[in-house]
Amino acid sequence: MIATTLVTGPTAAARENAIAAVLSPGHATAIILEGLADGNSPLVYDESDSTAWQPQVHRIAPGCLCCAGNLVLRVTLNRLLRRPPAQLFISLADATHVDRLRAMLATAPYDALLRLEPVLNA
Repeated sequence: MIATTLVTGPTAAARENAIAAVLSPGHATAIILEGLADGNSPLVYDESDSTAWQPQVHRIAPGCLCCAGNLVLRVTLNRLLRRPPAQLFISLADATHVDRLRAMLATAPYDALLRLEPVLNA
């Protein structure tokens, strides 16, 4: 089961800093970020350095991930799960529907693949 944490917070920078603070280097990690990148994101790595540990970072355009962005999230998640990471973070631009997103992730087929951790509030 993949340890999966939903991340909420007031800004993309706050959410990305919260994720960076709890990353476990060396563990296969995937991060799905809703929203645009901040120029100073701690989750931007030098891709030319093949020796450095780097999480997989996937960005999804802003939009509610359980409503308007549901299809995009499912496609991204299904692709990511082909080579499952040890841990997964999903950053939400709007925490309004976090319970609905958790409910979606707790149903088939995700219920057999993901272990939902407590929400990380940035």
